[in-house]
This record gives sequence, C-alpha cells and structure tokens, in this order.
Amino acid sequence: MTRVGLIGYGAIGAIVHAVLRAGEVPGTEAAGILTRSGDSPQALDSVEALAEASDLVVEAAGHDALRAHGPAVVASGVDLLVVSVGALTDDALHDRLRGAGQGRLLLSAGALGGLDLLGAARLAGPFERVALRTTKPPAVLARPWMDERVRARLERGDERVVVFGGPAREAARAFPESVNVAATLALATVGLDALEVEVVADPDADLVEHLVTVEAAAGAYEFRIRNRPSPENPRTSAVTAYSVLRALQARHAPEVVGA
Repeated sequence: MTRVGLIGYGAIGAIVHAVLRAGEVPGTEAAGILTRSGDSPQALDSVEALAEASDLVVEAAGHDALRAHGPAVVASGVDLLVVSVGALTDDALHDRLRGAGQGRLLLSAGALGGLDLLGAARLAGPFERVALRTTKPPAVLARPWMDERVRARLERGDERVVVFGGPAREAARAFPESVNVAATLALATVGLDALEVEVVADPDADLVEHLVTVEAAAGAYEFRIRNRPSPENPRTSAVTAYSVLRALQARHAPEVVGA
C-alpha cells in the first residue's frame, strides 16, 4: 500500500484526495494534506509530518509551495510527484530536488499528451525543432506585468491576441498557473531555453488548446490537445488532477498501457 500525501487542497488536490479516500486507486491510501491555512481533511501541520506519514507526496499547490516544501520531501527519502513543473525553470531548485536525498523526483504530465512517444523519439536521435502554442480565453491570461494596451485588449475580450513569444523558461515564469506544460514539454525534449513557446488569448476558445509541433530524427509529430478548464480554477485544465491519479494508479496496476 502506497501512502500518498498532498501539498495543496485546491482544484487539483481536492479531487485527488477525494478519489484516494474513496478507495478508487488500488494499492494507495490518502496519508495527509499540508496547506498554508491548515483547513483541509487529514490536515498536517508541517512538511516533516507529511513526509513521515507518506511514501509519496503530490505537490499541487503552485511554484512557491514547491520551493518551500519540495526539498524537504525528497531529502527525507520520499518520492515527490510535481504538478507545478514550471517552478523547475529555477535551475538551483531543480538541482536541489534531484540531489537532495533518496526520494525520486517525478514530473506529472498534467494537461499534456504524447510524452511517451517523444521520450522514445529522444532515444532514437536528436530533435531538430520543438514548438508549443497554447491558446486560452483572454480572462485567464491577463497579468500585471503586461503592457497596459495589451491588458486593455484582453479585458475587452473581442479579438485574438498573442500575449507571449519566447523560450519555455520565460513562458513558465510569466504564466506560472497556466503554462506548466511548457516546462514539462521542454524538459522532455530540447530543454527550457530551446523550446519555442507562443501563448495566445482567443475569445472564441471554449477549451484550452496546446499545439505541439516536433521535427526529430525519428519523425515529425503534431499533437493538438484541447482540454476543458477546471470549473474551480479556469487557469488549469480539469484533466490535470486525473493525470496525477493515473500516475498513482500505474504504481500498482497489473497491466499498464503506454508504459
């Protein structure tokens, strides 16, 4: 039985915890939850208590929470499944998490697909080009750092606006709640500074779209992923919590498709 702890009890953590408590993931049980407020079922008051109670901890609380608690989890020998992959644009944090102890660092696929194929392609030969275009509704992409004219266009919400173009490292930092997939894709392929990212606000976007384009020695690939946003937090996709649950399920499943 794998005891699963959670950092965060929001749109992702609440679903993961409810499914675990219902016994719907064989071989796992909910071990405890760490939040800033302490207001959650199975609440624990420190990361040390969470690590002691868990065999694996799921981080589902954002970049700051990963920085604050992630190193202590892996240093204790407990595996850490990271949802806020964009925080790993901080190379120092990434190195600490990989080298802090015996716990393994596991990166959730989140709202992204095709990583199994791209992992195989990476072994077959180099990537020539990898690009990501993420499209979301204007309201979820407005940020204080944006030019006033850009923010005004997003607030009007009546036109398609390219709000970012650049490497994955900058994209994940600029949109910490919305573009974690950029960091995930980059770490799976060409790296944070080589992956080309475009973020688009589209008033007609009822779903969150990620378009992945890859040219590699093994072939050419294009994935168009269209996810429903989470009702609780429209900056993340509803499927993200279930991506975490799939990863937990695979630890004890007698058969794994796509391994």
